[in-house]
Amino acid sequence: MPAADDHVPSATVDAKDGSRLRLSGRWTLQHATALSAQLRDAPEGVTIVDAGSVEQLDTLGVLLLKRYARRRDLAFNEFVFDDHHRELVSAIEDVADDRPKRKREYGFSAALGRLGFTVQDNWKEALALISFFGETLAKMARMIKEPHRFRLTPTVYHMEQVGLDAVPLVALLSFLVGSVIAFLGSTILQEFGAEIFVVELVSIAFLREFGVLLTAILLAGRTASAFTAQIGAMVSREEIDAIRTLGLDPVDLLVIPRVIALLVMLPLLTFIAMMAGLAGGLTVGAFSLDIPPQQYLGRMQDTFEIRHFFIGLSKAPVFAVVIALIGCLEGLQVEGTAQSVGERTTSSVVQTISLVIILDALFAIWFMHMDF
Repeated sequence: MPAADDHVPSATVDAKDGSRLRLSGRWTLQHATALSAQLRDAPEGVTIVDAGSVEQLDTLGVLLLKRYARRRDLAFNEFVFDDHHRELVSAIEDVADDRPKRKREYGFSAALGRLGFTVQDNWKEALALISFFGETLAKMARMIKEPHRFRLTPTVYHMEQVGLDAVPLVALLSFLVGSVIAFLGSTILQEFGAEIFVVELVSIAFLREFGVLLTAILLAGRTASAFTAQIGAMVSREEIDAIRTLGLDPVDLLVIPRVIALLVMLPLLTFIAMMAGLAGGLTVGAFSLDIPPQQYLGRMQDTFEIRHFFIGLSKAPVFAVVIALIGCLEGLQVEGTAQSVGERTTSSVVQTISLVIILDALFAIWFMHMDF
C-alpha cells in the first residue's frame, strides 16, 4: 500500500541551478494548504519555476502560481509546464484578470472627460432617434401602398392600453393641477381685488400649455416605459430574431401600431386634460373665491380665444411621435439581459420627459414670436 504522502506537492530548489524551483506532486484543491505553505516557504532568488514534473494540476494550482509570480515579480509566461497542462494554463490566463480596478478620478480634467463622453453618447442617441424616425416614416409610407402590412388588432389594443386606461389618471391629475393654479393665482390677484382674472389664468394656461404638457409627461412615464419594457423583453427572449427569421419586419409589427395608437389617443387625452383642468379652476372659483359657476362660465365665454385651444392641441401629435419612437427605439436597443432592460427603460423615461419639455419650450418661444 503506498504511503499517504506519495503525491503531496513539493517545491525544491534545483541543486545545480539555485535559481530554478522544481515543483512535483499533485497541485490540486485537495492539497490547498500544502500548496500555500510550499510557495510561501520558497527561497528568495528564484527566477525560473519548473512545473514539468507536476502529476496533476487544477485551477487552484494555476491561480496560486500566478499569484506567486506576481508577488515575486516573475514572468508567468516563462514558467515551465507539462504539455498536458498547457491548455488548462492558457484557458485560465485568458479569463483571469489580475489588473487592479482603476480608481475614479475626481479632478477637473476627469470631470471634463466624463462630460465629453456624456455629450458624445447623447449625440449618438439623437442621431439614432433621427434615423429611426426616418425609417418609421418610410415604412409608414410603404404601408399606404401595401395596406396588408397594417396590423389593426395590435393598433386597437395599444389604443386601449395607451388611451382608455390612462383617462382616469390624466383627468384626476389635470383637475388637481387646475385647482392648484387657481389657488396660486388667486393668492396674488386677491391683493388687487382681481380674483375674477383667475378665469383667464386657468383657461389660457391649460388650453395652451398645461393640458398637453401634463398629458405628455404622464404618458412619457407610463407609456414610453411600457413600450421599452415590452420590446426589450422580446429582445431578451430572442423573439425579435424569430420575427426576422419568419420574414416579418419588427417595425411594421411592433413600432408602427404603437406610433399610430399614440397619434390617435394623445390628442384625445389632451382634450380630456384641458376640460379637467378647467373644471378644477371652476371648482376652486365656486367654493373658495366666491365666483358663482354661472359667472365663471360667462367670464370664460367672454374671454375665450379658440387659438389657445388649437395651439395646445397642435403639439399633441409631435409629443406622441417623440414618446412612441423613443420608447420603441430604447426597447430595440436592449442587449438581452435583465439589467439592460431596466437601464433602457429608465433611459426612455428620462429622454422622453426631457425632450417633451424642451420641445414645449421651443413651441412656446416660436408661438410668442409669431404673435399667436
